Amino acid sequence: MSGRRPGPGLVEDLVRLREDLHREPEIGLDLPRTQAKVLAALDGLPLEITTGGGLSSVTAVLRGGGPDTGDGDRPVVLLRADMDALPLTEKSGVPYASKVEGRMHACGHDLHTAMLVGAARLLAEGRDGLRGDVVFMFQPGEEGHHGARLMIEEGVLEAAGRRPVAAYAVHVASSMLPSGWLLTRKGPLLAGADALRVLVRGRGGHDSQPQLLKDPVPAAAEMILALQTYASRGFDPFDPVLLSVGSIHAGTSANIIPDEAELKIGVRTFGPGAKAQVVDGVTRVLEGVAAAHGVTVTVEHAMDYPVTVVDPDEADFAAGTVEKVLGPGRLVWAPNTLSPSEDFSFVLDRVPGAMLFLGACPPDRDPGKASFNHSPDAVFGNEVLGDGALLLASLAEERLAAAG
Repeated sequence: MSGRRPGPGLVEDLVRLREDLHREPEIGLDLPRTQAKVLAALDGLPLEITTGGGLSSVTAVLRGGGPDTGDGDRPVVLLRADMDALPLTEKSGVPYASKVEGRMHACGHDLHTAMLVGAARLLAEGRDGLRGDVVFMFQPGEEGHHGARLMIEEGVLEAAGRRPVAAYAVHVASSMLPSGWLLTRKGPLLAGADALRVLVRGRGGHDSQPQLLKDPVPAAAEMILALQTYASRGFDPFDPVLLSVGSIHAGTSANIIPDEAELKIGVRTFGPGAKAQVVDGVTRVLEGVAAAHGVTVTVEHAMDYPVTVVDPDEADFAAGTVEKVLGPGRLVWAPNTLSPSEDFSFVLDRVPGAMLFLGACPPDRDPGKASFNHSPDAVFGNEVLGDGALLLASLAEERLAAAG
C-alpha cells in the first residue's frame, strides 16, 4: 500500500464526505449526525468499532494480517482526527457552506475526518501486509471541550488491547503553508493553554461612602497590571508566557459599587517548565493583591491543555515518510513553537508521536494573505484530501513495519 496514491473513486468519496460534513457542522462533545456519517463511511470495512459512552466518539481497530514480530506482542499505531466545528457564522462563499446558522467547520476538522476515513480504507485494503494493529480515533470536542482527554478516560489508548507504540495526527491550515506542504517541529510544537475564571468578592453599596465598603473594581484593575508584570518578570524569557485578560465585568450603574468583579484570563505557555508553574503563580499574585485591598478572590481553572510535544525520533520518522510517499521538498521545519494549542497534546503526553500541519489553502489563493483557521471566511481546499489520507495510512504502515 505504501506510496500508492488513492484512486479517483476513493478521492471522490472523500470529497463528498467532507462537503457533507461541512454542510451540517456540529459543535462540542455531542455530534450525532457527524458520528452517523463516519459510521456509514466505515461500514463494510473489517474494523472493530466502538462508540463513546459520554461523547459522540468513534474508535475503530484494524487488525493487521501480516507476519508476527516473533514475540507475540504485535505493535499498535494510533491515528487521530477531530470532528467538531466552531460557533461561527460562515462567510466563505463555498457552494457547500454550512446550512446551520452560527456553526462552521472553520478549523478544517471536516477534512481531518474525511482523511482518516480514507486512511482506514487504504489500510483495510492492505491489511494482509500490516505487521500490527491500527486504532482510528475519531474525536469530538477538540475546540475547548477536552475531547481527547475524555476518549483516553474511556479507553481509546487500550482499544487494541495494547498501548500504541506511536500516535499521529495531521492538521490542515487554510493559510501559512502552500497547498500540499507540511510543517512540524521536534519538541514543543504548539502552546499549552489555560483559561482561568477569577471572581473578586468585596462588599458593595452606594458610591458616596466608599470608605465603608470593599470595592472589588480597583482590586481587579490592580490584578490586571500585576499579572502583566508577573508574566514578563516571573519566567525565563526563553520559556515565555502569554497572558491576556479577555474579559472584565463588574457592576450595573455608575453610582453603585458592586459586590463582585469577574476576570476571564487566557494563558499560553510554550514549554513544560512554564506550564507547570503558571497557574499556581497567577493564583499567588491574585491572592496577594486581594489581601492588600481587603477583598477575597477565587480562581477557577476552566481549561487546561498541555503543550503539544512532538517526539524527536517520531518527527524524523514522519519526515522520512513524507519524503518517501509524497516526494522530497514537501516538509518544512518550524523554527519556533506555534502559539495555538491542541488537545492531541493529551495523547502525545502518553504516547510518543508526531503532529504535522498540512497546507490546505486553495491553489488559486495566496497562503500569505488567506484567512487563517477559525476565521468565518476561511476556505480549505479538497485538493489535499488524497495526500492526507495517504500520509496517515503510510505513517501507520511504515511505523508498524519499523516496530517489527
